[in-house]
Amino acid sequence: RSEQETLRGKIDLLTGRVVNENVMVTARKRLRDHYRDKGFWDADISITQTADSSFENGAKLNIAIDKGEKVKVGEIVVDGVANLESKQVLRAMKDLKEKKWYRIFKSSKFVEANLDQAHSEIIGLYNKEGYRNARVLGDSIYRLPEGLVGIKIDISEGNQFHFGEISFTGNTKYRSTQLDSIMGINRGDIYDLERLETRVFMDPKGLDLSSLYQDDGYLTFQAMPIETRIENDTIDIEVRMMEGKQFRIGKVMVQGNTKTNDHVIYREIRTRPGDLFSRTDIIRTQRELAQLNYFNQEAFGINPIQHPEDGTVDIEYTVEEKPSDQIELSGGWGGGRVVGTLGVSFTNFSARNMFKKGAWKPIPTGDGQRLSVRAQSNGAFFQSYNLSFMEPWLGGKKANALSFSAWRSVQSNGIPKRYREDVFDANGDLQFQAGDLNENRQSLEITGIQVGFGQRWKKPDDWFTMNVALSYQHFNLDNYGVFFSFSDGVANNLAASFMVARNSVSDPIYPVWGSNISLSVKATPPYSVFRPDGTYYEGMSDQDRFRWVEYHKWKVKAEWYTPLTQSAGENPRTLVLRTHAGVGLIGQYDRAVGLSPFERFYLGGVFLSGFVLDGREIINLRGFDDLSLTMPNQNTGAPVIAKYGAELRYPLSTNPSATIYTLAFIDAGKTWADAREFNPFEVYRSAGVGMRIFLPMFGLLGLDYGWRLDDVPTMPNMSRGQFHFSMGMNMGDL
Repeated sequence: RSEQETLRGKIDLLTGRVVNENVMVTARKRLRDHYRDKGFWDADISITQTADSSFENGAKLNIAIDKGEKVKVGEIVVDGVANLESKQVLRAMKDLKEKKWYRIFKSSKFVEANLDQAHSEIIGLYNKEGYRNARVLGDSIYRLPEGLVGIKIDISEGNQFHFGEISFTGNTKYRSTQLDSIMGINRGDIYDLERLETRVFMDPKGLDLSSLYQDDGYLTFQAMPIETRIENDTIDIEVRMMEGKQFRIGKVMVQGNTKTNDHVIYREIRTRPGDLFSRTDIIRTQRELAQLNYFNQEAFGINPIQHPEDGTVDIEYTVEEKPSDQIELSGGWGGGRVVGTLGVSFTNFSARNMFKKGAWKPIPTGDGQRLSVRAQSNGAFFQSYNLSFMEPWLGGKKANALSFSAWRSVQSNGIPKRYREDVFDANGDLQFQAGDLNENRQSLEITGIQVGFGQRWKKPDDWFTMNVALSYQHFNLDNYGVFFSFSDGVANNLAASFMVARNSVSDPIYPVWGSNISLSVKATPPYSVFRPDGTYYEGMSDQDRFRWVEYHKWKVKAEWYTPLTQSAGENPRTLVLRTHAGVGLIGQYDRAVGLSPFERFYLGGVFLSGFVLDGREIINLRGFDDLSLTMPNQNTGAPVIAKYGAELRYPLSTNPSATIYTLAFIDAGKTWADAREFNPFEVYRSAGVGMRIFLPMFGLLGLDYGWRLDDVPTMPNMSRGQFHFSMGMNMGDL
């Protein structure tokens, strides 16, 4: 029915309109164009007219449509290509592709508009290679067997040109030699108009002439590159500039924030009243506001209001609120029992308004604080409760973040801790009274708390952040020998952690450029140093040896995002390469004590665990079974790990309400039982494809198919390929 409504809107035939041959011809043409735009070039459309007895001189139009099969492009022939390779020209056409068995993510259907666009893309390719006079002379379409079409495109390449002298006029602020250095174009370089305009107006990868001036207050700076002389294959360029006057920022205003309080936005804004106007500061402000994830990035607006009479400019930012809170509600059946999870994450919470009655709509919001509550249970066997809160601007003046989190989990064999009623033996004698401890119960109880402090640094640059935290975990084991080397007793994990990171990624959901590099260390006090000399650890039970756990844990990780294509238009789509690497190590203060059984690394698969068991870090490696690459075994974990790989990402939708992208990946990683065995080149490898969908209410959801390239000796029956479902922004921490 929806398609019929769409077609009625296309032909625009209203009741009461006079019907003649011209009306029917127009309707048929509009319908044919509609289906051709969708690739159905063989659509058969017939319109018949019958009398309509419901009103005088009435007629019914019966439209029969057989759209047939989509017509696909069987071959593309480019004629006249001599100085470039034909495959270069074919690759330049983004939406016009030949039908190939291996082409999955790109359609080969024939749409005439794509052919027109291909002409522009071919010219753009030749211009980039110096052929400024290249032209598309024409094209022809012909039929092929099996319902395919062939396309022939005739090209006139022309001659290749090179840059000659580049001169500057109108510059008084900077010398021509300085400007020439920024341009970075030398005599004899291939003439590329796009490169020239990028170096003059906007270079996303570095400095350009416009940013040089506009970052120093010259808001009205203008530059125009002009071709002044063409001799043989050399073109001289003159860049004519009007520097204008320096502007200082007057007022800074924000419009459109209906939920987020003004001070939350203003503290992220880099343009301050009294400062010189800076284009870079405005771009950085856009990034910082995007990182909040409170606003629709496609609706960001910047309106500079000039006041030439006093040399000031007011900056007005416009934003549009979007949903940012997330809810997790799930249930399932597995292992003979129900598993349920309920969690909420409020990313724009306001603690100071908690006790104001009118602020609960449905919760107090607007101060940029984060509150998360989560509970998970499968009945008597497992329960987990988590609470976390973060104030990103403690005191409101500096970006000093204070965070607090607490958690508790109980895992058992399902037997109650105490008898709920009296228990009698076969003779009727009382064995246990209601309330007595049940010796058959097996349980592990974990209680933890953490307080953290974070800070933004301005040096070496303002992409750096620092975080310190103090955490404490208490483990209580009662006849529970599943994961540890002892089954009864308690263990305590008191540790301090420090991390320094540099994060310059362009966007939190679909980064296009930038990097994220971090170094972290987590350490407990060296309790063994304070014990008496000659302490005989070999005679100690593990319960006594690890009553107070000691270790130092180091991690280095890095990821880089590199744009491989440049896109323009209303919905730009950029192909991005993500490369990443990470290494982790757990060390010991005293070899006689031994390595800590806590905080170890586990590698393999995509392990969806909803609880923190013993500080373990579960790192995903697609294509393998869960935890299968953990050495020496999956129960004890590993003290050394390395993981690296690459992802090729392409967005299908960049809409903030539903960001979708596809990916192809290569993963590699391994764990070692001893740091002396570490070899970063002897790793397990996998490759595959996947998809990510980001929904503001549920976060990032992923589906991957991984194909392992190496065998695991201890698991000969592991599947060669497998699907993985993931939730969350990071596929493991490393």
